[in-house]
Amino acid sequence: MIFIGLLFFLFGSVTWLNGSLIPYLKIVCRLDSSQSLLVTFAFYISYTVMALPMAGVLERTGYRAGMMVGLGIMALAALIHIPAALFASYPLFLLALFTLGTGLTVLQTASNPYLVLLGPIEGATRRISIMGIVNKSAGVLVPLAFTAFIFTDLGPAEPSVADSMRLAHKLIAPYCAMAVILVGLIGLIRFADLPEITPAPAPSHQPAGRGLASNPQLVLGAIALFGYMGVEVMAGDTIGLFGQSLGVRSYTLLTSYTMAAMVLGYALGIICVPRLINQRTALAVCGGSGLVAVIGILTTSAHSDAIAHLVWGWSGIPPIPDPLFCVAAMGLAHALVWPLLWPLALADLGRHTARASAVLIMAISGGAVLPLLFGWIGTHVTNLQNAYALALPCYAMLVFYAVKGAGLRAWRGES
Repeated sequence: MIFIGLLFFLFGSVTWLNGSLIPYLKIVCRLDSSQSLLVTFAFYISYTVMALPMAGVLERTGYRAGMMVGLGIMALAALIHIPAALFASYPLFLLALFTLGTGLTVLQTASNPYLVLLGPIEGATRRISIMGIVNKSAGVLVPLAFTAFIFTDLGPAEPSVADSMRLAHKLIAPYCAMAVILVGLIGLIRFADLPEITPAPAPSHQPAGRGLASNPQLVLGAIALFGYMGVEVMAGDTIGLFGQSLGVRSYTLLTSYTMAAMVLGYALGIICVPRLINQRTALAVCGGSGLVAVIGILTTSAHSDAIAHLVWGWSGIPPIPDPLFCVAAMGLAHALVWPLLWPLALADLGRHTARASAVLIMAISGGAVLPLLFGWIGTHVTNLQNAYALALPCYAMLVFYAVKGAGLRAWRGES
């Protein structure tokens, strides 16, 4: 579990750095909001493009060797960031992010079912929640560290060409360090005593030739996961842009607020699921809470910080505008969705688990599509605050899946 924890910390470090990179690259590369959100598109679309090919790799290599392959691809991606930073080239940054996402695709496809199968299915949510805390803790720490050491020269004014190049060059050292760490992790996994997990055979009520599309709990789970990933990335990666549009200082660290809320949500999940409430009830609560958070974003004033002042004014932490607080609260609302959806969607799939996992990994592309749509709506149709309405049907789908979809084992009319 220690090595799996290291991997999940790595997932968080790499993934939630995007929330700080988006407003940074917007200034360095002179982009508008919709163009800057190509960062999330390039990163997350790799999950759709590469999930099934990487699942084939895992079937040949096994979960353990697959993790090493994923780390190797990520190390290559870190090295691609170096020429991207040298030339302040946005296309090269996007290529590096796509490659980074490809490596994470392998790791996610291997590590998530590995955690589900590592013990009793009833404890899967708790195991994934623990790893979620590790993952989101990295999401709290990394934006803070990068804001402190890399983004200190970032200001509201558009920099000159020379200043843009200097700001871009500051990314070289961190990505060199990332490449070294990734190679070191390959060595650790190579010599670690990690067991190879084999999925159980399909249950007797599931015909051997039945395809993945015949499992409604998987198909509907993938749709719910697509929407969830969209709102998770919107909450974590667009809050900096939103804060920038509202004139908030140190907007590159706002992702840490969302990640801190998610850490709190994971901690509540470890305490409450399944001891106090079952997985489906918890998922319904998550979806309903997300709806409340989005309504708060849409209805509160960007000139008021009353909610944040009420919650943490005593702590000395500078308050943030109420809509930003509600965006961060989305992190608390959907923190448990990932560990709840995986065991529900993979239930009773037996030997199909590896490919079913790839289908769920493909659904991570919601993190590519929905934030890009959010940016377009916020730039060309309305404003960023109103664009968060895009999250409403996503949370509604989570409620439906919890109440109905997760319990289905056959489509209507099938025996």
